[in-house]
Amino acid sequence: MAFEIGDKVIYPNHGLGVIERIETKTIMGTTCGFYQLRMAGETTVFVPVDNVDGVGLRRAISDDEVQRLFGLLGDGKIDSHQNWKGRFKDNSDRMRSGSIYDVVEVLKSLTFLAKSKSLSFREKRMLDRAKFLVVSEITEVIGEKTAEVEGKVEKALERSFVTKAKHLAQAKASATPARPAKPIAVAAPAPPRVAPKVAARRERAS
Repeated sequence: MAFEIGDKVIYPNHGLGVIERIETKTIMGTTCGFYQLRMAGETTVFVPVDNVDGVGLRRAISDDEVQRLFGLLGDGKIDSHQNWKGRFKDNSDRMRSGSIYDVVEVLKSLTFLAKSKSLSFREKRMLDRAKFLVVSEITEVIGEKTAEVEGKVEKALERSFVTKAKHLAQAKASATPARPAKPIAVAAPAPPRVAPKVAARRERAS
């Protein structure tokens, strides 16, 4: 994928940057082209032109993709790995993939997990990073203030958790076997009662 000066790009796990220059450098006897990125906070990063795909450098999402992103944030589909090592590896791979949709999955799963247990320092830092990457990219695309975008992201996440809870409740209900109905005892009808005077008349008549 080729970029031009002025393009807004996403550098995986670092966030939004702007291509300021495209230049050729010789490093350790090897000459190649580099994109010079100015990141948030005025940090400068050099990315080899030939390694763009390798590092996952990409353009920021479009306006249409923002709606898809919010749909993904609130869909209730949340991975819940119980094994720490497996969960951390999967999330780390997603953070490095360069896809904002993978970052959203990390944001959902770790935010959901944090509601029920304390996260480790590394996972807490990953959660903060995921939220920053999602919020900063949406902010840049739609041109709203960071605080407003954060509020929208948190509302979408809350919808996701409510939907997740409903799905869990439904799954639990369907997995519980229904108890057989207890037989209802029907009492035999009592013999008709005869008033004393009527009974006496019947005896005299007989």
